Amino acid sequence: MDAIIKTIGTKGETRPRPSRDSAEEAIRTLIAYIGDDPSRPGLVDTPKRVIDAYGELFSGYADDPEAVLSRTFEDLDDYDDVVMLRGIDIHSHCEHHMMPFIGTAHVAYLPGENIVGISKLVRVIDIYARRLQAQESLTTGIATTIDTVLAPRGVAVMIEAVHHCMTMRGVAKPNVTTLTTRFTGAFKHDAALQARFVAQARGPAAG
Repeated sequence: MDAIIKTIGTKGETRPRPSRDSAEEAIRTLIAYIGDDPSRPGLVDTPKRVIDAYGELFSGYADDPEAVLSRTFEDLDDYDDVVMLRGIDIHSHCEHHMMPFIGTAHVAYLPGENIVGISKLVRVIDIYARRLQAQESLTTGIATTIDTVLAPRGVAVMIEAVHHCMTMRGVAKPNVTTLTTRFTGAFKHDAALQARFVAQARGPAAG
């Protein structure tokens, strides 16, 4: 793991990365703070497991979503309609309480001169999801990256998610779904196209 890391969202600033030992000690401190004993048998290896899990859950900080979309294809065979992926499972963590929000993403774009492999779009979503952020920021980041790198005629992103910071604490309302959208280009300015995307995203699953 790099000793220096880029700080996301702070104009490319860098800062020292704390050591693994420091991170594990922080988990021990939290265990003690909530009232348990970090040295008891059931918890003695928990700091190691938590940091290992964080390495997976927040792996998006190590990846560049723009680089994922860098390989494109120009041969469209005169295809000029919407490319859409719907029903993409996502899990992320809110930046306010570091608790999960889990749901579904739908993404579409109108190709310009290039198309991209559809798995790359899913990869971009995963990279952004595996960071700390608000759902609004996640939605915007996905749409902006696709719009910037592919230069399509328009991008549409919709995310529907349940936030555990609201279902397990606070107002404790388990059946509330948060829906966010982001539209660019034709999807933003063409109401019929936008409505078509929303209808397809919310429509019945194939099968």
